[in-house]
Amino acid sequence: MTQPVYKRVLLKASGEALMGSQGFGIDVTVADRIASDIAEARAMGVEVGVVVGGGNIFRGVAVASKGGDRVTGDHMGMLGTVINALALATSLRKLSIDTVVLSAISMPEICESFSQRQALHHMAQGRVVIFAGGTGNPFFTTDSAAALRAAEIGAEAIFKGTQVDGIYSADPKKDPHATRFDTLTHGEVLEKGLAVMDVAAVALARENSIPIIVFSIHEKGGFAQILTGGGLKTIVSDN
Repeated sequence: MTQPVYKRVLLKASGEALMGSQGFGIDVTVADRIASDIAEARAMGVEVGVVVGGGNIFRGVAVASKGGDRVTGDHMGMLGTVINALALATSLRKLSIDTVVLSAISMPEICESFSQRQALHHMAQGRVVIFAGGTGNPFFTTDSAAALRAAEIGAEAIFKGTQVDGIYSADPKKDPHATRFDTLTHGEVLEKGLAVMDVAAVALARENSIPIIVFSIHEKGGFAQILTGGGLKTIVSDN
């Protein structure tokens, strides 16, 4: 078996990825496939933390854009991430992968509360750790949560699973002439205003020297392939 390039990573999956072809909610077959990709990475000896978004269920910014309260909207979005985390944990456990959900919002009847100490303990025990509830604060996206958790657990890279196979100069689904990048620096992503992760997330990753690897989350086996240095992806790194 080819040796992985990274030993500990943070996988960021959007809530939209869990929808599959549905217009809303969770497609269990998609959650199962993402779980199988994570299981493949675990079989290679890679420690995996996961941050999942909540856009398939609720977006706080959508409430704010219609005149609603942004803070309440973001709290509702955080609860959506917990729902997604529980669904993905269920898919992983079906594959006999020891998994724990840690939430930034305390809800002990449902899952454990997040602390860096607990996260590191569970990873040392070989568990997949799913981080829910974003950062626990309004006005921060789950991209920012992914960069924050990656720094806290000492992840060697952030794997951003998207709808396309890397970073493009424009949306390739709308612009057939969009240019695909193989490599970029964190600074170039910020300067070019590329919609990879939000500014706070990219800046936090840069400050902690964590590369961001953007790939298609819809490619079965793609996660493991990129972990060993192959596959289509864009690497954002200052090294």
